[in-house]
Amino acid sequence: VTSLLSLDAPIFGYIGLTLTNLALYSFLIFTLIVGLHYMGNNDTRLLPSKWSILLESLFASINSMVREQIGREVYLPFIYSLFFFILIANLLGNIPYSYTITTSVIVSIGLSFTILIGVTILGLSIHKIHFFS
Repeated sequence: VTSLLSLDAPIFGYIGLTLTNLALYSFLIFTLIVGLHYMGNNDTRLLPSKWSILLESLFASINSMVREQIGREVYLPFIYSLFFFILIANLLGNIPYSYTITTSVIVSIGLSFTILIGVTILGLSIHKIHFFS
């Protein structure tokens, strides 16, 4: 992880604000995901576009996997967004001289730890003490 831009902001108590290549590529991935879904928006057209067909087929595939494994579709938006984040991040790494953020240990540990804590808190709030049985 390399620093691209660094600011010492006295307004925030001399906290060093740093833009790294990890943050830049994360923002680029977010922008690509939003742009892809914007291009796949069909609006009021009768015939779907190629982008719309692609996104609908990916959504249907992920939806069927979630229904088979979990049974409910409550977690579908989270799994769908996580799938697209990892997919676009890995595809972006195929560009020569590019950086793949999923190779960074901090991203892998950060995502997995956040999901682990979130699932544990959600399980405890839903199942109370029976979560451990």
